[in-house]
Amino acid sequence: MVKIVIQKKIKNFKKIIKVDSDKSLSIRSLLISSQSFGLCKINNLSKSGDILSTVKGLKKLGVKIIFKNKFCYVYGNGLNGFDYKKNISIDAGNSGTFARLILGLLVKSPYAIKLIGDKSLSKRDFRRITEPLNKFGVSFKSNSYTLPLKIIGTKYLKPINYFEDKGSAQCKSSVLFAGLNTPGKTIIKAKKSRDHTELFLKYLKLPIRITKKNKYDIIEIFGEKQFKSFNYTVPGDASSSAFFIVLTLLLKNSKLTIKNVNINPTRTGFIKIINKMGGKIKFINKRKICGEVVADIFVKSQKKFKPINCPVSLNSNAIDEFLIIFLLASKASGISSFKKLDELNKKESPRLNLASKILKKMGIKNKLGKDSIKIFGNPNLSINKKILINNYRKDHRIFMTSVIASLCFGGKWVIDDRDSYKSSFPSFLRILGELGYKFWEVNNKFKINH
Repeated sequence: MVKIVIQKKIKNFKKIIKVDSDKSLSIRSLLISSQSFGLCKINNLSKSGDILSTVKGLKKLGVKIIFKNKFCYVYGNGLNGFDYKKNISIDAGNSGTFARLILGLLVKSPYAIKLIGDKSLSKRDFRRITEPLNKFGVSFKSNSYTLPLKIIGTKYLKPINYFEDKGSAQCKSSVLFAGLNTPGKTIIKAKKSRDHTELFLKYLKLPIRITKKNKYDIIEIFGEKQFKSFNYTVPGDASSSAFFIVLTLLLKNSKLTIKNVNINPTRTGFIKIINKMGGKIKFINKRKICGEVVADIFVKSQKKFKPINCPVSLNSNAIDEFLIIFLLASKASGISSFKKLDELNKKESPRLNLASKILKKMGIKNKLGKDSIKIFGNPNLSINKKILINNYRKDHRIFMTSVIASLCFGGKWVIDDRDSYKSSFPSFLRILGELGYKFWEVNNKFKINH
């Protein structure tokens, strides 16, 4: 296994960068394009491993996809227009988003389709997807509610009224995709979560009605409405931006502008949290692109950080960024408290548990609960020892958070799973190079020195 070795802190910088395209929107743009009639043109599609898995999966379902001149062209065959042979198997790789959402588009599959994934994805429970899809009339075969599983569709779909109480955008989106293929009106009462799918369908003027409540949204979708092809531009990924926002905040005398980032309110809970801790992040040049709000993000170094009793209401809108937020809490002048984070342990790895272990390796006292963590910050944190990060299930966010921690706090870090970041953020190390790092490979180890 290739490791990354980091043994020097980062120096200050003043830079303008672009992060990789939004992974969630990239996957959705491919899936929705496949259901249109005609040729869709997608600009700025992510090139991450999860997107490659999505492209391969759609091609296996008979969707023609071509990359040309920095654009992705998808030839849609309409709703339920997949064309494939019997007994096919689709490999989702590490992509939980693709695996869960594609099931919603396979509800009319005339043949059983097997869905598989890598070792990490195969440990994740799929009941939050299979249970609502069952209500449409779909059948599943699985030994333990995990991958591999088989989906057996039906042409006798019936609309459902479903209560999504976990705050899972993937579950909500899968049900919405199933509703697209189902006659009549499907209704979802959904706990607040990412709303990319709803906004996308609304942008395409599909028959969807959204009623926003205090804690829940009521979403109604009218199925079997064919729609034409479209052009779509994918903005930069907010979650990817979080790593460089925190990196800049923790340094001295540094400034950073991140261009063209998706600042959808359901994705920027982490910015609200960081600002409560003294981050002072600003949005510049706000505008709308293809139904999503986009802006440039400006951030500069801060000398002090306040502890936070993190509002639970922000959890779902910051779930992918808590690991990097914990690094700020490590430098805060007091005790930070985070609650009701059980969803973190249902990701590529048990992230909450592993975050506690990494913080302890860094010398940061923390108290781990079943779904909570208290972090005892140290404003003078400086690491002067060797830290080994391994056996963490190839979790890309564990890897990237560990890299940022090493560059901010010092020490000699040896981090496993060098290639894990490619599943979501293939430009991660390249952007660090843009910020002034030198990279070289020695004895199967990838060293970073400034």
